[in-house]
Amino acid sequence: MNPEALARLHARAFTGAPRPWSAAEFNALLAAPGVQLAAADAGFALIRVVAGEAELLTLAVAPEARRRGLGRALLARAEARAAESGAVEMFLEVAADNAAALALYAAAGYARAGLRRGYYHPASGAAVDALVLRKALVATAGSAPLS
Repeated sequence: MNPEALARLHARAFTGAPRPWSAAEFNALLAAPGVQLAAADAGFALIRVVAGEAELLTLAVAPEARRRGLGRALLARAEARAAESGAVEMFLEVAADNAAALALYAAAGYARAGLRRGYYHPASGAAVDALVLRKALVATAGSAPLS
């Protein structure tokens, strides 16, 4: 997926807070060290791996493809890539009012690690807190053991 396609899909997936990212923002991210993309036709996950930690930058699934396991599959693929790149844990931020995403991350084994009060600013109203979630990653088959 090129930056323009990523931006189009991100805009379809994120209609409130957080705001969708532009093609220029995706272009800059994809050029940054440690950034990796796991993509499918109707979704993608973007991660950054630095110094043994990974961050899920964004996970987007087209509205018509939701509730079919694509988000779960993309998250698992992103986690595997992070572990293969030497990350021992993954972090992410999620809007505290995003029940679907919270359910996905809980089912995948993420636990609350922190809170950012008023982090998201939707155009439609009051600021929304972000929950910082964390998950320990395990080595995947064929990857070096984690120390």
